Amino acid sequence: MFAFIARQPILDREKDVFGYELLFRDGKSGAYPVHDNDKSRYIAEHFHTLGLDDICGDKTSFINFHSDTLIAGLPATLNPDTVVIELSDYPAQQSALVDACKHVKQLGFKLAIDDPAMISGQHSIFPLIDILKVDVHKANYSVIEQNIPRFLQSSIQLVAENVNNHDDFVVCRDLGFDLFQGYFFATPEKTTQRQLPASKMNLVDLMGESASSQFNLERINQIVERDAALSFLLLKFINNPTINKRYKITSLKHALNYMGEVEIKKFIALLSLAHLGDEKPLELLHMSLVRAKFFDLLAQERGLHSDPPIGFLIGLFSLLDALLDQEMPDILRQLPLTDEVNDALLCKSAEFNHYMKLVRAFEGALWMNVIRESRELNIDQKYLHSLYNQAIVWGNGVRKTISSYFPRKIVSNK
Repeated sequence: MFAFIARQPILDREKDVFGYELLFRDGKSGAYPVHDNDKSRYIAEHFHTLGLDDICGDKTSFINFHSDTLIAGLPATLNPDTVVIELSDYPAQQSALVDACKHVKQLGFKLAIDDPAMISGQHSIFPLIDILKVDVHKANYSVIEQNIPRFLQSSIQLVAENVNNHDDFVVCRDLGFDLFQGYFFATPEKTTQRQLPASKMNLVDLMGESASSQFNLERINQIVERDAALSFLLLKFINNPTINKRYKITSLKHALNYMGEVEIKKFIALLSLAHLGDEKPLELLHMSLVRAKFFDLLAQERGLHSDPPIGFLIGLFSLLDALLDQEMPDILRQLPLTDEVNDALLCKSAEFNHYMKLVRAFEGALWMNVIRESRELNIDQKYLHSLYNQAIVWGNGVRKTISSYFPRKIVSNK
């Protein structure tokens, strides 16, 4: 069970999530930490801990190990069907490490090597490699192109790391990479689109209602009833076991009586965003969900109880530019959101600027930034991990509902 951890998505060529690399705050350079029974017991008793299933769902976990840890032996709880062992250092002259890697392979694990210099085929560990990770931000593309054939001929999967824009994604995909790590999918693609399509205007109306201080049930019903799919998905969201474990909700009015205005507004906003981004990678929606819950928990911790739920809305809408491939100011001119939400999305709110810096620190495993923002917000930095872990679990639950409704779409190779 883990409490202080970050995850970074690894996507395939269709921009579906293949797995997550896990980065441990207590481990050197993000590697798996040295086990301490007393410390583990204390963490389990005092913090909101996660298991690998909570963190990665049904996806593969990439876990870094230092050579010394690997030589000492893997934790018995790791499952070779769902975990890739990633070796972050490999001293040239160390036969014990090669033996340890052979043992790892005998146990059924795949072995990944993190090597910006693209490891030599003469290295004794080369025949054991299943996955090679290449930092394309640091490496020379011509060098990469020269080396790729020998890895592909050896049936080694290639992961491009630090792919942070769509141009890099296209280049790496064309070079022959299979998997891509980086936040390229969370940035807007170049487009000439300047207006939201007419087919999305129902969703725009719903977003406006979710951000309104007034709650007009009749108005919302009218919007939802225009689209049978919206009505179906709203009820499916509200009946998600993550949110509602006791009662079967059969209508919006029933939901209002059971959940209250603030919670209904959250789900109307969530419903809108899910439909608005239904052609984008599901991981982008998932990031929005985690941010929404995290901002909501932060706002509550800071005593900001509001109707509409400002923190939730700001987190949920914080990636609208990537979802719609437009600049945020252009998008907000087309949406009926409040000035408070708009200001926060345009980075004009001191309070929510801290939330944004904090969530990016968690997403990027920038632990010193977490500590810095914890001081600004006057919230214990370890407790912040607990809040973020709760947001991950909540996001995973809602994602399952979304993914069952939106089957995987084939993304064009434009």
